[in-house]
Amino acid sequence: MKNIEVNKFKLYTGRDLTQGIAMERDGKFGEKYLDAVSYIEMNPIDIERLGISDRCRVEGKYGHIVLPVKASDSVQEGTVFIPMGPWANILVDPETESTGMPKLKGVDVLILPTEEEITSLKDILRRYGVKEFDIQPIDRPLKAGETCIVKDVVCTFCGELCDYLEISLEGERIKRVKGGCAISNAKLLNYHRHRILKPMIRSDDGKLREATLEEAIEKTIEILSKSKYPLLYGWSNTSTQATEIGIELAEVLGGVIDNTTVMCHGPTALAAQEVGTARATLGLVKHFVDVIIFWGSNAVHAHPNHFARWIIPEGKIVKGRKERKIIVIDVRKTATAKQADIFIQIEPEKDFELVTALRMLLKDIEIETDNVAGVSLDKLYELIEIMKTARYGAFFIGMGLTMTGAKFRTIQELIKLAHDLNEWTRFVMIPMRGHYNVTGSNEAMLWSSGYPYSIEFSRKFPRMIPGFTTTPDLLMHGEVDAALIIASDPVAHFPQKAIEHLSKIPVIVIDPKWSLTTTIADVIIPTTMMGIESEGTAYRMDGVAIRLRKIVEPPEGVPTDLEILKKILEGVMKERGLM
Repeated sequence: MKNIEVNKFKLYTGRDLTQGIAMERDGKFGEKYLDAVSYIEMNPIDIERLGISDRCRVEGKYGHIVLPVKASDSVQEGTVFIPMGPWANILVDPETESTGMPKLKGVDVLILPTEEEITSLKDILRRYGVKEFDIQPIDRPLKAGETCIVKDVVCTFCGELCDYLEISLEGERIKRVKGGCAISNAKLLNYHRHRILKPMIRSDDGKLREATLEEAIEKTIEILSKSKYPLLYGWSNTSTQATEIGIELAEVLGGVIDNTTVMCHGPTALAAQEVGTARATLGLVKHFVDVIIFWGSNAVHAHPNHFARWIIPEGKIVKGRKERKIIVIDVRKTATAKQADIFIQIEPEKDFELVTALRMLLKDIEIETDNVAGVSLDKLYELIEIMKTARYGAFFIGMGLTMTGAKFRTIQELIKLAHDLNEWTRFVMIPMRGHYNVTGSNEAMLWSSGYPYSIEFSRKFPRMIPGFTTTPDLLMHGEVDAALIIASDPVAHFPQKAIEHLSKIPVIVIDPKWSLTTTIADVIIPTTMMGIESEGTAYRMDGVAIRLRKIVEPPEGVPTDLEILKKILEGVMKERGLM
């Protein structure tokens, strides 16, 4: 009998630069994207100890997969890493412990040597009842025309919202991008590829058929109007104006509206509601901050222009990178850690303990142990001294803090640490937001309802109850009976148990490109690409509103998100006798 303890590991998930580039360039059904999310990283010592050749079987509480193995010294012994995506979904823990956030990091798994076939995407989708890939991605036809340069274009990939890009156009084709990161270039140069250009409705035989826009909207209205408790999810990759219409639609339907915050920085929002915050704009970081701490954030992969835009350049007070001290705190040695002056590798799920210890040292409270979270007491004294003597300090926090351990309690402690440090110097905390307008979605929901996400209207007034109105919990417990998914791909990111219910209810997808969620959709409505084919407002991750411009005309007959939602809202209101 095998020694199970030897095979026990902690699984961590996260985004990868290669994954982002492949997703934008080749689409989510492309070979390069699938290769970029279907592997497991292990420490070479663990690989040798278990006798693994080229693949392993990964078993979790909710399922198992077989993946190719990559050796990496950046992964601690006893831990493994799988990029966020369909394969990781099978293993992550859907239980949110009344926070709304599933456990996507620090998940208990067993690793076993195997010669079994590697799990394919088709294998995974079959578990959700998808019998065949009924997708029809096509490239948008581009009109020829004169060559011109468009300046100050905003990149709509991540929450950085870089607004200084220079685009070279040849008719409707983007030929060159200046100032963008690798992911930005992949997105803009390939905006016309893998598109949905015609509405689709799933027939009784289970296959998708082309439909008119009017038919698709009429079917959407029918599904939502018949629903007793619908879910409207996504909203982070569309305009703030579209989110406002979505909130009104959710209220009329008596359903739930939620955005992708629930799967990333939900705990950050909950912590801020409890203890306040300590925020600043990124401009202040560039000009004043001389101590920067990335905690649970791999900015080099998730926000590739962050260093080039805010850390390396010379500010009014701080003269660039040479006058900044960069500290990275993480469970693995990421690409960002390799850019740091100081890297502190902590034990898995011990962030809360580390933050608490730093607060104790700042208040001269004695710690009766030699190390905390695998970090020596001497190193902690050194770290707190750097923080105390900073001219201006900033924590940049990522999902390494929000997805594991104490979740929002850890963020609360970090905010309190920032407050404590403000008695010595100036310190702020900025969440590293993923989707380009997730902050704007939060803002629109806040000013409309008083809550930033997971808002339900079943009692005719807005309520937010983490663990009940949060999307992972609603799906896991089978609460909702229909879903409208806009500008998001939950099938690519949600735990298996949540997707199982989503695949059993009517689903409407509004998106410019084919996603994994379209494989279970009953209605698919194509839309324009925001910031390229249509305009609107988005909010940068530090809360600064930025106007997105239209730089080319949209495909013929393809409306904006805002136009589609207005028609759906009007139709539902007529059905309900409200017009």
